[in-house]
Amino acid sequence: MKKIFLIVICLFAIAACSKKDVKFEAFSPEAFAYDLGDSWEVNSTVRVKGFVQTEKDNKYRAAIAYDIDLLKPDSTVEKSVFKFVQKDENTEPISDIALEVQFNLDSTYKSGVYTLIYKIADENSQKTLETKVNFDLSL
Repeated sequence: MKKIFLIVICLFAIAACSKKDVKFEAFSPEAFAYDLGDSWEVNSTVRVKGFVQTEKDNKYRAAIAYDIDLLKPDSTVEKSVFKFVQKDENTEPISDIALEVQFNLDSTYKSGVYTLIYKIADENSQKTLETKVNFDLSL
């Protein structure tokens, strides 16, 4: 009976200490546009988690590449309105990374609901994902 009890305790200890895999995913997308009079400033953020980190010399590093397409109200798509590689480094494991976008739209953009299409890639694992967020241009 004692052996069974010890085995059960060991199994619980191993399960508690095992690293939980977090799915590579995007969450908390936000987007909005400021009217600057003759143009618009578009701002957006999305957070990602579940990416692969490298560890060297007590520093954790992650790199997330993202490319943003703009879906217009008339269903046309403007490719790569914003592109960036976010590189983070920390002395502790990185739980999530904020991806930030800022760009301008000129006065030729009409009122309506636009969609930012985030194409996101973890540079350490080559995993990819896509997420979308809407914003409104209102005159």
